[in-house]
Parts: sequence; C-alpha cells; structure tokens
Amino acid sequence: MSDKSENTVNKPQAACKTVLVTGGAGFIGSHLIILLAARYPLWRIINVDSLNYCSSLKNLIYLENTSTYKFIQGDVCDQYFIDHIFSTENIDIVFHCAAQSHVENSFLYPSQFMHVNAAGTTVLLQAACKFEVEKFIYMSTDEVYGDSVDKYFDESSPKQPTNPYSTSKAAAENIVLSYWRNHKLPVVIARSSNVYGPRQYYEKVIPRFLCLLQEDQKCTIQGTGLQSRHFLYVDDVTEALLILMKRGIMGDIYNVAANFEIAIIQLARELVKMVKNASNDKLDDWLLFVDDRPVSDLRYPMISEKMHKLGWKPKVPWEEGIRRTIKWYDENKSYWQMVTEKDLQGC
Repeated sequence: MSDKSENTVNKPQAACKTVLVTGGAGFIGSHLIILLAARYPLWRIINVDSLNYCSSLKNLIYLENTSTYKFIQGDVCDQYFIDHIFSTENIDIVFHCAAQSHVENSFLYPSQFMHVNAAGTTVLLQAACKFEVEKFIYMSTDEVYGDSVDKYFDESSPKQPTNPYSTSKAAAENIVLSYWRNHKLPVVIARSSNVYGPRQYYEKVIPRFLCLLQEDQKCTIQGTGLQSRHFLYVDDVTEALLILMKRGIMGDIYNVAANFEIAIIQLARELVKMVKNASNDKLDDWLLFVDDRPVSDLRYPMISEKMHKLGWKPKVPWEEGIRRTIKWYDENKSYWQMVTEKDLQGC
C-alpha cells in the first residue's frame, strides 16, 4: 500500500465516519443505507449507483434532503470516476453491494456479468487500497458454493459455481481476498442466502409471484419447482452487514444464512393462499410451469456459526417477513413502472 500522505488528506480523529455504499439505490443497498442513517446519524453516507433498471432513488426518498447523505450517479467499473470519489470524499468504510445479480440474464450476457461483478470490484479495491480505507465489506452470495442435496456448506467449503452470475461473484471473492493477502487491505466477505422484502424488483421470485397474482395471472414456475431456497428478510441481512463492519475479522468470510427453506412450488402455493385466499384444492390452478433455465441448482444450505459467534441470528420469522412484504407490494402496485413480460418470467 502506498504512503497515505501522498494520496489523501489527513482524516479527522473523530467518531464520525464516511461510508461508501455501492449499489445504494438497489434493494439491499437502500435498506443498508437507511439502517446506517438511523444507527449512525452523524456519519456521512455516499451512495454510488448507476441507476439501472432494478434501482430507484425512490428507495431513499426519506434521506434525499438530509445533510449527511449524498447520491452520486456513476459506474463502479469507471476507474477515473471511482478514484475521484475516493480522493474527494475521504472514504473510511466501503460496503460493496453493486452487482449484476439476475441469474437468468447471466446466461444471456455472461461477459457483462464478469465485467461488472469482477472487474468493477477490482476497480473499487484498487481505490480502497490506494486511499487506505479502514474496512471493505463485500456482499457475496450462497450460490458460489454450487448445488447441494444434503451437505451444509461452511465457509471452508470449496466454491463450485454453476452459472455465470455465481461464477462472477466467486471470481470477485478471489480478487477481494487477494487484496487482503497481498496488501493487507482490511476486507470481509458476506455470503448471504436469498434476500426478500419490500422494494425488491420484480425479477426476483417473491415479488414476481406477487406481481403476477396482483394482475390475476398464474405464478410461472421454472422446471419442476422442486428446487428450494433459503429466504432471509432484508432487515436481518443489513443488520449482519453492520455487525461485520464492527466485529468481523479482517480477511474472513461469513455465511449469513437463513433458517427458513421452502421449495419454489410450495412458495407459490403459500403466496396464492395468502394473496388470493384460495382453498387448498384450488392452489395449483394458479401455477403455470415453464421451461427451466439451462442450469438450476436444487438448494444452497449454509451453516452460519461464525456469524452466530459475533452475536447475529435472524430475528424476523418467515411468517412476519412475508406478511410485511405482501403488505408493501399491495400498497405500492405502481412503484416499479417498467415491468416487462420478461421480468415476470425470470427468476
């Protein structure tokens, strides 16, 4: 790492920090910024987002007039833009949440996913190293482990990604850890289960099903629907990220795992029952089976003991989290304006 005096102004020795959140207008990033603003009201928060189709500044409307929050539109892959942010904003902590994350699209545009998720991460790491940030928290995914029928993954399990999205995230992880090993950049990696909650774009499975049901359409299920996912409410994920900021061991990886698992076909049936008040014998009338994606992993079970030792466990049970989520989508039917048929078919 280079001499700090050559690259930054002297940082004030005070409790206040400046936090950079990439992808802060997206689903997880916006929830994280809102939690940061509530938990640390004196800290400055810089939100960098390219504002692609699944991001919206409406997610942060409550903060747009606050003096400690700043939005800057830009691309994490643009080295000159990122260097300018770090040189002018005096960044202390980075939460890197920006990513291309739609698995279906990754099969269509694999090079774009690798560019944004791996090369973009490299650009951020170079700047974080040059300007000597205190912590760099990288948001990853359980999908880097690949498929498992019965084995639970811990952080030492090998990465065996099976689609272009998870491959790009696994590559980014390797780059993140290389900056710890070679430069001692203080990095932490969080691998999360599937996240759900209010304001998530319709391409993800829960909001997609809810949108279809609101439009009196059937839930489109890829393949057999027997593939299952562990679902974690977004507030539990953002709380985990703040705990990693405070207590995570530098250079370590942490599974942020959900306790709740459900098959996609059963998920659809539960949502039909809750949204349409359908009787048990009518649930499958609202299901439409479509072609599966090229590769569809059965499940991603993780062990989260390392997070538990830091004092984190999921607090929002599925019944409460899905109730809150359904209520939000029912009250915000026109929140996402440009919903295409392709969005509703994807998963």
